[in-house]
Amino acid sequence: MKSSKVLVALIVIMCSFTTGISQVTLPEIIRDSMVIQRNAKITIWGWASPSERITATFNGKQRKATANNQGDWRVEFPKMKAGGPYTLKISGKNEIILEDILIGDVWLCSGQSNMVHQMDIHDVTYAEDIANANYPEIRHFKVPQKTDLRGPSKHLNGGSWEVAISDEIRPFSAVAYFFARKLYKKYGVPIGLINASVGGTPIEAWINEEGYQDFEDKLKIIKENKDTAFVNSHSRNKFSNNQQSQKPKDKGLIGETLWYDISFEPKNWRRINIPGYWEDQGARDLNGVVWYRKEINLPQSMNSKEATVFLGRIVDADELYINGEKVGNTTYQYPQRRYDVPSNILKSGKNTFVIRVTNNYGKGGFVPDKPYYVFTDKDTVDLKGYWQYKVGEVYPPVDFSSFSKNGNKPQERTINPQNEPTALYNGMVAPYIQLPIKGVLWYQGESNAGRPEEYLDLMHALINGWRGVYKNPELPFIYAQLPNFGDVTYSPTESNWARLREAQLKAWDDANIAMTVNIDLGEWNDIHPDNKKDVGERMALAAQNIVYGEDLVYSGPIYESSQVKDDKIVISFSHIGGGLITNDGETLDSFEIAGEDKNFVWAKAKIEGDKVIVWSDKVANPKYVRYAWADNPYNPNLYNKEGLPASPFRTE
Repeated sequence: MKSSKVLVALIVIMCSFTTGISQVTLPEIIRDSMVIQRNAKITIWGWASPSERITATFNGKQRKATANNQGDWRVEFPKMKAGGPYTLKISGKNEIILEDILIGDVWLCSGQSNMVHQMDIHDVTYAEDIANANYPEIRHFKVPQKTDLRGPSKHLNGGSWEVAISDEIRPFSAVAYFFARKLYKKYGVPIGLINASVGGTPIEAWINEEGYQDFEDKLKIIKENKDTAFVNSHSRNKFSNNQQSQKPKDKGLIGETLWYDISFEPKNWRRINIPGYWEDQGARDLNGVVWYRKEINLPQSMNSKEATVFLGRIVDADELYINGEKVGNTTYQYPQRRYDVPSNILKSGKNTFVIRVTNNYGKGGFVPDKPYYVFTDKDTVDLKGYWQYKVGEVYPPVDFSSFSKNGNKPQERTINPQNEPTALYNGMVAPYIQLPIKGVLWYQGESNAGRPEEYLDLMHALINGWRGVYKNPELPFIYAQLPNFGDVTYSPTESNWARLREAQLKAWDDANIAMTVNIDLGEWNDIHPDNKKDVGERMALAAQNIVYGEDLVYSGPIYESSQVKDDKIVISFSHIGGGLITNDGETLDSFEIAGEDKNFVWAKAKIEGDKVIVWSDKVANPKYVRYAWADNPYNPNLYNKEGLPASPFRTE
């Protein structure tokens, strides 16, 4: 009897201790300075001890809830008009007070790197926009990268709401910021931007499982990926580690005197040009490490001055040393190289610049048509021209057959979590779907350009899947069509990028979807073009029409139909606005025509009223027309009078 009382007492003490340390917690996205969607029910949720009583107070209204057996609780407040700031107080065994909450419009901004790219990366182009930013009612929440293959997560890996004021704007997605700024200037309504985007990721990773109900192959993969043992046995990391173990050592880092050392004397180094790729300058099929070295003469006025080095872009990774000191490094190819040089590094006269470049596959080296110089507040010295180079390390060819686990064949898939179906939706979108949103901005496609035939169905899966989990079948989707990129083609050719743009165009199939055309905003040598402002503002134009109900022209000409008349094809368009024009005042370019054989040749084209007439003396019986059908078309100059470009297209 006595021992039973002791046991009961111990249980009571343990339960009291457990409940005593439990704290009321909120989702990471419900934080100070957040923006909540106006004219929608306001849901606040979180976690506490089982059966704990929660009181929430917001805008003078109070709601109560009791946590269930799992500790989950939620409350709802009525719809509110735009305004604020407000305070939210949550009370249980502890108390949480959140300040500076606004009611406005919340946009979920998602996709890959061109949505990721923050203002900070483009701070030269947008220096004035950063310096003059003073929009405290535009807020930005960058969702930390997270994957989950098992199912929708409840939590994010942290995050906070940032305010669009001067340097605080640097982490904002540039596309999303310019979108929000245009809308805010127009309507004066607070804007919240939830930025859930990850560079280099395919659309498949962002689609929720409900969106895949018509994809048996994807559902099979999703099921397999819920098995942790299966995932571990097919992990890309194991493959990468296996390959890494085969790599030799870099000679530049293992000798008595390291190659970046100021006292190192280069012998038998070859000449090479910067910018340029080493495969184009006599180093064929080389993956590995290449060292570049040059003596740069600097004027007396740069002696012991703080400076900045621009090294354009480098494929893939680099380390910069000046006079034996490491100044900066970048681990992958896409960022623009901008390195700050401390005041104790540079000297007048000769300065030793050494760049260690690592390339894993493809052409390695320095991307042409980018800035390469060192400068202070008064002086600029060019870094382009001939340098010396020497190979420090050669990587062996990648041998996929070397990766085998339990008899797996090389062609069996390896798992990189951020590329797997549902993985990024589960980790970066699912944790806050209880928060209503105004709509979605989507900028993605580069990672799917090699498989354009799948993209239309995947876009439908994304849109329908997200509309389903948000319980809003009319949730607005505004997305960016891929811009021009790559070498300009001067002959008609096939193009995966053009086919993916076509899939994006076809996905624009209801009144609450809009696509922006960006075929004039890209750069041939950069998959991350600098012009993010026009992309964001074109998205804002689309929102003004399909979301805010303004009667305005928000798109360039969109192919509608075609008709063969004798030896010509007549093309009709929607979204012609004030009329069709060429943006350069010249004759129409980038039109191709073909007969039944689909052997396309360059065509002549002219504008007649609201139509375009296309023909060629080489094609007597035309059947098909293509426009701007290339990764980077030569001169796609069909616009409407509102200054918006026509989408690339081909007739059926």
